[in-house]
Amino acid sequence: MELSSIASQLSSQASAQISAQMSLLLLRKTLELQSASISGLVQVAAPVSAPANPPNLGNSIDVMA
Repeated sequence: MELSSIASQLSSQASAQISAQMSLLLLRKTLELQSASISGLVQVAAPVSAPANPPNLGNSIDVMA
């Protein structure tokens, strides 16, 4: 093997490794932003309130037909 081809291969491997690291950093940042926006939406969502029906409603079923 020639020295120039070895240097070329090392350079391309280093470039691929840097590209993979940058892609991973971008993915992590995207996940952080999504997590922040979801937690904001969850906090804004109104909690489910208890029904305002009278206490005697739904306690018995009339089965006569």
